[in-house]
Amino acid sequence: ASPSDPDLPPGYVQSLIRRVVNNVNIVVNNLILKYVEDDIVLSVNITSAECYTVDDMWERAFMDISAPELVLRKVINFSDCTMCLDKRNASGKIEFYQDPLLYKCSFRTRLHFTYDSISSKIPSVIKIHTMVESLKLSITDQQLPMFIRILQLIIALYYGEIGHKQSEGEEGLVHARDSGASSPGMDVEMESLGSSQYSSQELFMDSGSPEEGDQGWVSWAWSFVPAIVSTEEEGEEGLYQQTEGGGLSSNPQQYTPKDPIVSIGFYCTKASIIFKLTDTQSESSYYSPQKVRSKEVLCLEQEGITIEVLMMGEPFFDCQCGFVGCRALCLKGIMGVRDFEENVNRREEDAVFFSCGESLKSKGMTYLTNSLFDYRSPENNGVKAEFILDSTNHKESYTEIVGMQRFGAFYLDYLYTMENSSSTGSQDFSVLSTEEVMPIVEETSIKRLVVGPLDIRLHSSAVHRILKMITCAMDHEYEPYCNPAQETVEVCSGAATPEEISSLEEFIPTRLTCLTFLQVSVTVSMAEFNLLHALIPVIMGRKASLGPVSVPAFQLLRPLPSVQFQVERVNVEHTVPMYAPELVTTVSSLSSPP
Repeated sequence: ASPSDPDLPPGYVQSLIRRVVNNVNIVVNNLILKYVEDDIVLSVNITSAECYTVDDMWERAFMDISAPELVLRKVINFSDCTMCLDKRNASGKIEFYQDPLLYKCSFRTRLHFTYDSISSKIPSVIKIHTMVESLKLSITDQQLPMFIRILQLIIALYYGEIGHKQSEGEEGLVHARDSGASSPGMDVEMESLGSSQYSSQELFMDSGSPEEGDQGWVSWAWSFVPAIVSTEEEGEEGLYQQTEGGGLSSNPQQYTPKDPIVSIGFYCTKASIIFKLTDTQSESSYYSPQKVRSKEVLCLEQEGITIEVLMMGEPFFDCQCGFVGCRALCLKGIMGVRDFEENVNRREEDAVFFSCGESLKSKGMTYLTNSLFDYRSPENNGVKAEFILDSTNHKESYTEIVGMQRFGAFYLDYLYTMENSSSTGSQDFSVLSTEEVMPIVEETSIKRLVVGPLDIRLHSSAVHRILKMITCAMDHEYEPYCNPAQETVEVCSGAATPEEISSLEEFIPTRLTCLTFLQVSVTVSMAEFNLLHALIPVIMGRKASLGPVSVPAFQLLRPLPSVQFQVERVNVEHTVPMYAPELVTTVSSLSSPP
């Protein structure tokens, strides 16, 4: 098809290549991934992973994109995934191998792509959902600070805190402006819109250079591979747009491909996290290596876990998390006190010190609502799914009641939108021409957290286990990825412009955090034993005494005097401006601040 007719169906060779690519089966055996940083060694082993095309019943089949659905479905099965987290010494060797974080876990992923036309290379809607039946994590006291370090790395990468050093600040800024990359969901300033649009125009113009005219057959064949993620260079369906006079405009600078709607979901039926304390044990022989013995002290169990992310470029990002039920219970002994050993003969109800929500049996499979694993979802019934991509309808549809009806224990909704003040809904800024004035964009960030029926029982066993985990998490010497810079307010020599003042009077970008607790019950019991003098100094930043800790003999006494607090509802709201330094600078420059 010629560039002037992008919607014409492809030729025989192109359709044949597309059909072959859409039905390629990929099998990977014995996949090993390893990440090393400082003394952290993280390795992921997957025995086998297979990707293949399926039909509307998610069964293996030979399929092609055809009208009227224009849908392509794929499945990825991962078998026996094992994740290990170990600590190496100064020479780079691992002295003691810890228990695996995750051992032989299998999960499956469903991919659903929706296209606007048969000749489209980029899907308009992308859904990637992963399902795990059982997830069993094991974390030792030595692995806990390393695990938190990896989580901090992921957060720092998301917010762009890891990158160029201060000495390379100018070069990094220029590179960032040239690339125009930005993570959706972040609080992005208005300059990022202009830089992103400018970079896409440069990429488009570079893609049409004469040096790319003599491309090989591999590049020619690869050009017909359907893309999974939108890129700025593709989307030739809109190269020639219709102008107001009815003609065709061939100006490439007026076109930027529309961002696809991306939905990513993770679902788990049952999950458990077991915390362990380790100690070294020497053999009788002098030359025999030391062994690490672990002891379970705490277990956190969850049911019906959901993590969903919905995004469409920079203007819209939403993340929802929740679970149906959760409980935490004590295991065996802690710090030499054998309060829950097998010979104590205590009930399981006594070990539970935290419970929230309800059981999965009574709630049902509501956590899978509208996912690719829900037989009632639109995609599994041949219906095109509809998405809410504006803040007004989102807040009306996903209320506190709706979230608790679906989950029952915990519901988190993080919404970030970038909307045009002149109209409602997420705007497509790419359709603006260079002569048009960029409209005022309203940025909002809303975090809503709801915790359902909550029962907390604070006794000696629970308090000592919680504080012990806190001390283990603080036992490290890692430097932070990004030191928070001191906020310095620059004194503006000139007064604020009328445009800036009117913009602030109309709208100020804010971050709103809402926290709600429902039916909270907290019971504080009399102490049965007290070893806090060995834990509190570490938490307060002081060194603990190196002497031996005298362990009292545990005696089971019932009933214990206790104090109980009950609250029906607690609401906490916190609002801060997104760009506080800029706001302070502008307001301080006014002759008569409000």
